[in-house]
Amino acid sequence: MPESQPERLEPDALAKPLPRPKPRTVAKPLSPKLRVVLHVTKEFEGDVEVFVYDANTLSTLVAEQEAKNEAKKKKFRYFDVVFVKPIP
Repeated sequence: MPESQPERLEPDALAKPLPRPKPRTVAKPLSPKLRVVLHVTKEFEGDVEVFVYDANTLSTLVAEQEAKNEAKKKKFRYFDVVFVKPIP
């Protein structure tokens, strides 16, 4: 019996990379957000400006507090909450 020769692969077969499976995209859970709109002034009965703040919370109370703290950082002293609504 003649000795069996090892099989030879064609060079083209070696050069082709195997297709990788596409990674699955994982949907990110939507973070709850609330939009707070304030009317703010630096002086009592001064010029009113609209201040918009987006909070990453579902609590309206926490969202109002965060919005007021951000307005204080911008040197506003008087606040009037216009509305708090969820952002889609």
